[in-house]
Amino acid sequence: MKRRHIKYKYYVENKYVGGNIVRRKVFSILFVLFLISFMGLPIFAAGATPAAQSNGGISPGLGYLAAGLGMGLAAGLCGLGQGKAIVSACEGVSRNPGSEKAIRFFLILGLAFIESLVLYTFLIVIIKI
Repeated sequence: MKRRHIKYKYYVENKYVGGNIVRRKVFSILFVLFLISFMGLPIFAAGATPAAQSNGGISPGLGYLAAGLGMGLAAGLCGLGQGKAIVSACEGVSRNPGSEKAIRFFLILGLAFIESLVLYTFLIVIIKI
């Protein structure tokens, strides 16, 4: 299998396969830059104001922002995880209808575990605020 590179297009055995490869590389680079951008956040954690010192070093506005972002991320990713679980269960039942009861049991168990993560996040948000 020979690869050759011509003007940002990848060819494997004279067939173009470049779209996905280029997109993956660009996404990987942007994701790494996104993660690196959070490494500078401790710089902004300079001296705390008196209001922030009473709340564990975080100003009240940032606490609310963090709670909202945390809950939003937890709920959004929970929805994605539940969707993926349901899709996989539907595919499993369509391939093997005889195992419907076992798949349903593990689907409900998995959905309960996924949903519990959001409930734990909600509990932490309520306690911190």
